[in-house]
Amino acid sequence: QVQLVESGGGLVQAGDSLRLSCAASGRIFSRYTMGWFRQAPEKARDFVAAISQDGSSTYYADSVKGRFTISRANAKNTVYLQMNSLKPEDTAVYFCAQASSHDSFTVLSGDFDSWGQGTQVTVSS
Repeated sequence: QVQLVESGGGLVQAGDSLRLSCAASGRIFSRYTMGWFRQAPEKARDFVAAISQDGSSTYYADSVKGRFTISRANAKNTVYLQMNSLKPEDTAVYFCAQASSHDSFTVLSGDFDSWGQGTQVTVSS
């Protein structure tokens, strides 16, 4: 059974930075694409970023490109999301997710079958 535990959320001001972490267990971590998604109040969950199994490929939503960086440490079974130049519109619950298949790199939310409980990020103006 896969378990994903996020940490690092909090309340910050616009322009600040935060780093989210997600510790994974239950599968061979290095075999799976990992992703970050977010959900603002009364909105659907949106894709933020994804990283391939070995970390060589990454993909970002246009809204965070150039400000957020996804990375992973396979030896630690951990994926990170470095968030810089935060904006009030980045306020959301951020979820870590693991893809269901280890065959390829994916950025489609439907291809992720394991989710963390989420961590709140609030950016004040």
